[in-house]
Amino acid sequence: MAARLLISGSIAYDSIMVFDGHFKDHILPDRVHMLNVAFLVPQLKREFGGTAANIAYNAALLGAAPAVLATVGRDGAEYVQRLAGLGVDVQAVRQLDDQWSAQAFITTDLADNQITAFHPGAMGEAHTVRVSDALPGAWGIVSPNGRQAMLDHARQFSEAGLPWIFDPGQGLPMFDGADLRAFIESATAVAVNDYECGMLVQRTGWSEDEIASKVDALVVTRGGEGSLVWTAGERQSVPAAAISRAVDPTGCGDAYRGGLLHALALGRGWTDAARLGSVMGAIKIEHAGAQNHSPTRDEIARRHREAYGTSPW
Repeated sequence: MAARLLISGSIAYDSIMVFDGHFKDHILPDRVHMLNVAFLVPQLKREFGGTAANIAYNAALLGAAPAVLATVGRDGAEYVQRLAGLGVDVQAVRQLDDQWSAQAFITTDLADNQITAFHPGAMGEAHTVRVSDALPGAWGIVSPNGRQAMLDHARQFSEAGLPWIFDPGQGLPMFDGADLRAFIESATAVAVNDYECGMLVQRTGWSEDEIASKVDALVVTRGGEGSLVWTAGERQSVPAAAISRAVDPTGCGDAYRGGLLHALALGRGWTDAARLGSVMGAIKIEHAGAQNHSPTRDEIARRHREAYGTSPW
């Protein structure tokens, strides 16, 4: 039976634009206090996105049974039906007809830097979805969602005795140091990228080692430099899986988390979980959009063997 994963986060539409240049060449350091910059973006695509949907999409590719805890707006019915068709449990997803679904407007430059504007829409009511609506589960994750939903779902995961990962991502600015310390102290693990880790350290006043000491694992992704995993008092570096070419970084972190969760639900250790996450992130970055890659399990296993010399299953 496939491992059931409970995924709290957003279901969103991504409008992805590519700027044919570098942001740094158009932002004057001595004028950032009065920033007024426009970028010509000849490429535009509207894609399926959102942290929960992206993580669930990748977990389903791996053969897991992901369930999403989220809300959508009046424009979300097609998206929810699509997720259901991909094997994602959407029974706990609520549609709010008086709002729009969450929308991200992402501009990427040639160095893969990103500037994002985000309209939360129906996501602001995601706390009306409860963890109990989706139980049972093997693992949970609290990824960027409405502020109250992140607080409530973290508490509900803990009350249900479910191991869960705190993945604050773009939601970090919504919380102060006390909030973040409480999340960390109740979570089983923390997963962030290197920039978010720096913000977490700054806001909590805890070092990376101190954060790691309060959870089973601290996982820090570093793009092409791989991952760092703190567990059992030690830090291990996990190299990134090789890629053929970098097309679009949008959703790579969520792909990584889909692999991480699936491996953990199979009973794998943190290093093995980080390796599977890296493979999923490598496959994703070779495709535009967050949900346009569709590798088979055999292809995923082959990429894993090429990168790490072992099968992930």
